[in-house]
Amino acid sequence: MQGVLNGFAVIAVVIGVGYLIGRRGHLGENGREVLTKLAFHVATPALLFTTLAQADLSVILSDRLLVTAISTFAVAGVFVAVGAVRRWGVGRTTIGALCSSYVNAGNLGIPIAVYVLGDASLVAPVLLFQQIVMTPVALTVLDLSGPGEKTSLWRRVTTPIRNPVGIGSLSGVAVSASGLTVPGPVLDPLTLIGNMSVPAVLLAFGISLCGSTMPGRGPDRTPVLLSVALKSVGQPLAAWALAAGVFGLRGAPLLDVVVTSALPAAQNLFTYASRYRVGEVLARESILLSTMVAVPVLVVVAATLS
Repeated sequence: MQGVLNGFAVIAVVIGVGYLIGRRGHLGENGREVLTKLAFHVATPALLFTTLAQADLSVILSDRLLVTAISTFAVAGVFVAVGAVRRWGVGRTTIGALCSSYVNAGNLGIPIAVYVLGDASLVAPVLLFQQIVMTPVALTVLDLSGPGEKTSLWRRVTTPIRNPVGIGSLSGVAVSASGLTVPGPVLDPLTLIGNMSVPAVLLAFGISLCGSTMPGRGPDRTPVLLSVALKSVGQPLAAWALAAGVFGLRGAPLLDVVVTSALPAAQNLFTYASRYRVGEVLARESILLSTMVAVPVLVVVAATLS
C-alpha cells in the first residue's frame, strides 16, 4: 500500500503549495490562468510528444487495452446519456464524461504502477489510448461546440491536428510508428519543457481551490456526484467484469486493469475545462472528490485481487 499512499502524498503536497500561492497572491490575479495556458499550449504537448515518441505502440493490441477502452466508453456513455436527458450542454457534458472515465495515468498512475504492480510500463496502454483517442476526440468536441463563428468543413476535420495537445500526441505517435530516433539536442529541451506540465497543472489546481466551496454542494452537485460515482466505482467494476468474465484474465493481469481503472480523474482535465471556459467547477470538484475516494478504493482493490 506504500505506493498508493506515496503517489497521493506527492500530489497533495504540490496542490497544497498551489493553494498557499493562491492565498498569498504570489503570482497575482492571473497566476492560475498563466499556469493553465503554459500547461496547455507548451508543457503538456512537449510531455506527450516525448512520452509517445519513445513508446512501444505494440501495447495497444493487448486484451488489457480492450478492457480499458470498453469500460471507458461504457462509463463515459452513461454520463453522456444522463447529460443529454438533463440538458447539461455539450461542453459541460463532455467535461463530465471525461471526469467519469479519464484516469490519472501519468503523475499518479506511474508511481502506483511501480509500487503496486511492479512495472511502470503497465500504464502505457492506458496512457496511449487516452492521448491517441480520448483527448483528440474530446478536445475536438469542445472546439466545435464552443462559442464563436461557424467554421468550415476543412477546419472541423483538421481540428485535432491544430490543437496543441493533439499535435503533441499525434506527432509523438508518428515518430514512434516510423521507428525514428529523436536526436538528443531536440529531445532534451522538449523533455525539460515537458517536465513543467505536471507541476504547472497541480499548482493551477491548488490555486483554483482558494475561495471555493465544499465540493459536491453547489449547483453542479448532481453531475459532480455522478461523475465521481462512475469514476470511482463504475469504471473499476466494469473493468473487473469485462476482464474476468469476458476476457478470462486472472491474477496479475486482472489486478493491472482494475487498478488502472480505479485511478482518479486526471488533473489535466481541469486544464481543458479552464482553457475552454466550460465545466470548470465540475472538473475541479470531480477531480478533488475522485482523488480522495480513490485512496480507499485502490487499497480495497489491491488487497482483494493481490
